[in-house]
Amino acid sequence: MSSGTPLANRFAQWQNFDFDPAQCPVRSVLDHIGDKWTALILIVLATKPHRFSDIRRAVPDISKRMLTQSLRGLERDGMVTRHVFPTKPPSVEYRLSSLGVSVLEPLAGLVEWAENNRAGIRRAQEQFDADNFPYKPPVSCHPAN
Repeated sequence: MSSGTPLANRFAQWQNFDFDPAQCPVRSVLDHIGDKWTALILIVLATKPHRFSDIRRAVPDISKRMLTQSLRGLERDGMVTRHVFPTKPPSVEYRLSSLGVSVLEPLAGLVEWAENNRAGIRRAQEQFDADNFPYKPPVSCHPAN
């Protein structure tokens, strides 16, 4: 796997300089970008600014609390900017910052990889589960007492 060698070399260099794992750029960035919701929110905001309710409609299975936390995290990381308009009630809009725009290209590569490999990953998971958890209880039509 020659394509992984530059990454492995970079990791080895970090380790040679008394690297503090808590300061790892990969961990700190991917901790936010790689969570369940952040990538979807960035993709929604890629086209244009959106209000909170628009983002929630675009990602319907996210809770209000999780969307709020995710947007705050993205704002804190400098990926998203929040704009409040002086209306009654106040109107709030979220936009990608230049840093947020800069992550779209690598994110698009990851999304493409995920689309191309999803079926293979699912097959591997099913095989792993079959090999490691072979017992499947019989399905009963009668509820347990």
